[in-house]
Amino acid sequence: MTVGFGIIGCGMISRFHAKAVADIRGAKVVACYDAVPAAADKLAEEVGCKAYHELDALLADPAVEVVTICTPSGAHMEPAVAAAKAGKHIIVEKPLDITLKRCDAMIAAAEKAGVVLSTIFPSRFHQSSQLLKKALEQGRFGRLTMGDAYVKWYRTQEYYDSGAWRGTWALDGGGALMNQAVHSVDLLLWFMGPAAEVCAYTATLAHERIEVEDVAVAAVKFANGALGVIEASTATWPGELKRIEIHGDAGSAVLREEDLAVWKFAKETKADEKIRQEMASRTQTGGGAADPKAIGHHGHMLQFRDVLNAINKGTRPLIDGPEGRRAVELILAIYKSAETGKPVKLPLPGDPALKARAKGKKL
Repeated sequence: MTVGFGIIGCGMISRFHAKAVADIRGAKVVACYDAVPAAADKLAEEVGCKAYHELDALLADPAVEVVTICTPSGAHMEPAVAAAKAGKHIIVEKPLDITLKRCDAMIAAAEKAGVVLSTIFPSRFHQSSQLLKKALEQGRFGRLTMGDAYVKWYRTQEYYDSGAWRGTWALDGGGALMNQAVHSVDLLLWFMGPAAEVCAYTATLAHERIEVEDVAVAAVKFANGALGVIEASTATWPGELKRIEIHGDAGSAVLREEDLAVWKFAKETKADEKIRQEMASRTQTGGGAADPKAIGHHGHMLQFRDVLNAINKGTRPLIDGPEGRRAVELILAIYKSAETGKPVKLPLPGDPALKARAKGKKL
């Protein structure tokens, strides 16, 4: 039996979603929709699916069981809520949305409808990320002391000028942090656990005609007592692969895109040297550091497969709505600190029921 996917929003990232679905046995893109009819027609021709010019028509199609939302970041909530009401499972391109109120509305709609909601964070599915997470769960780092994320990328002015929504608070929701570094923020929280407080600076230094930051630096205090730094930029030419550093009093690991550049522990195992050799040169693309199209779709495919597994088993996917919300919350706290010039404590005000659910507590 084939699971039918419908793509909502037919811009650049929709092509990666279509490739990911095509690589999954028993899955197929059967429909697409865009507010600009020509965009839907073009993707439909490329993929070999039906183009819809009205969202309600796509959501009424019984062949569509799962929708993937590829609209601008600040336009995720409306189609997600509509899809939930139509009984469709939902995969949302990062970020979940750009405000906690909108994120909470999406999570609530999916909960009420009994459908799966997942946010795209494919970096979690890379083998190197999985190995690092396992080592953390095994306590190999000892007491966690530092956790850092560095996303020093470059985007041209033409990139921001290419879409009226880019670089706006209303639809991009932020700049280098919300659009580009959100993947690394998610990974950092997945590895280190929740943040308790942030103190930050942001600036717009190298681009014109954008409302948002192209440089950001934040100091983070995690709930477990560890400290860290988040650096994000789209103004650092020529752009470097993103880097995550995890340190404890018994081990250190540095993730450079998909490569494990550092893998050292006070108590070595037989597998460690093999991991160092095999995971030192995993990255096959530019990682989006200078070109947003220079990414692979393998992580998307693995995440889509995880979502389908959750649907089939009636369980939650690795990255559900509350999980996707966490990175948005931390980024919003960073923006608030930069704006006020004061440290900001987390969690931020929001739906207490959803916060409890995000922490795994019973309601």
